[in-house]
Amino acid sequence: MAITQIAPGIHYVGVNDRTTTRFEGLWSLPQGVSYNAYLVVGEKVALIDTVEEAFGSRLEANIREIIGDRKVDYLVVNHMEPDHSSSITALRRIYPDLQIVANAKALQMIEGFYGLCGNTVEVKEGDTLDLGGKSLSFRMIPMVHWPETMVSWCPEEQALFSGDAFGCFGALDGGITDSEVDPERYWDEMRRYYAAIVGKYGAPVQKALQKLAGLEIRSICPTHGPVWQEQIGRVVDLYDRMSRYEGEPGVVIAYASMYGNTEQLAERIARELAAEGVRNIRIYNLSYADPSVVLRDIFCFDTLLVGGPTYNAGLFPPVAELLDKLAARCIPQRRFGWFGSFTWAGASVKLLGEFAQKMKWETLGAPVEMKQGFSPKMYDSCRALAHDVAEKFHGKA
Repeated sequence: MAITQIAPGIHYVGVNDRTTTRFEGLWSLPQGVSYNAYLVVGEKVALIDTVEEAFGSRLEANIREIIGDRKVDYLVVNHMEPDHSSSITALRRIYPDLQIVANAKALQMIEGFYGLCGNTVEVKEGDTLDLGGKSLSFRMIPMVHWPETMVSWCPEEQALFSGDAFGCFGALDGGITDSEVDPERYWDEMRRYYAAIVGKYGAPVQKALQKLAGLEIRSICPTHGPVWQEQIGRVVDLYDRMSRYEGEPGVVIAYASMYGNTEQLAERIARELAAEGVRNIRIYNLSYADPSVVLRDIFCFDTLLVGGPTYNAGLFPPVAELLDKLAARCIPQRRFGWFGSFTWAGASVKLLGEFAQKMKWETLGAPVEMKQGFSPKMYDSCRALAHDVAEKFHGKA
């Protein structure tokens, strides 16, 4: 088997990016990212998605390694985000007769982004493209995570080309499929990717999962991360749980502190939780923590404690920024506790409580509010909050 072959007639032609430091200009990439594209070769050749344009020459070389001077007949565009579509213009120059296959919304975006129209094939739900010996059918999964998103299905090889769905951060270190790499390193990167990129769209993800449930899938071919073959059940289960916003038992303590006093509240609450038998605790200083890692663990665990000082009669900015990210992702349920501090006029505890009401989250215990510096007189209130969290955690409340 050729080193790029995923299934008979299906080849990986994607690239790795180990230089970009911020995905979408926002999210850290400590392990890089892959931009995945695929060739489906029958009597005719279809390329499914492209790569970020800085890597376009590598994409061309990868295509030619598989098919030589044969032409690419079709370009199937599952998703229009530029990390997957920005090589379209170059491909049209290389293959002038290339027909672009996409749904109506994607075709409009192709014209809007790249000024390309004509020589296109518009597809709708259930339409099929016959390649001769291979075929592709199309299913629309809007808002996973753009409105034009669709997936392509090759029934002959039971391969699903899923766009950004089931993708993850992390470049591919040699292997392409999950049998050729260590899949363990990708699970946290999948959670982080989901929380940062897809997290708002739980309901559309659920609809997509229901639509695809009847397919007997042998390969999931996403636009980022490994091709999933051996771990398909785990991948689908992870997406199912995250899109239902199910949290595993665990506590995230996310705080920010100007001079260390609120930090001591966070540390004391965490110590009291541990004394109560809570083991899954993650603590993040929001002034320094990677936001995507914080979001990942908030999606992962069912309980969140947030704390911060009052600042200019409002929330300390790193805390406010976290709350904005949580509200934008419309997380419908979490257990929530909060704590804060002030010097002369308290606001943070009040505003954190209002946030909990806005999100309609289950609140835990009495919030801890501290005036001025941390001292042993705060121990009892920290212990009381931790006790209430632990009681719920252990199912006693």
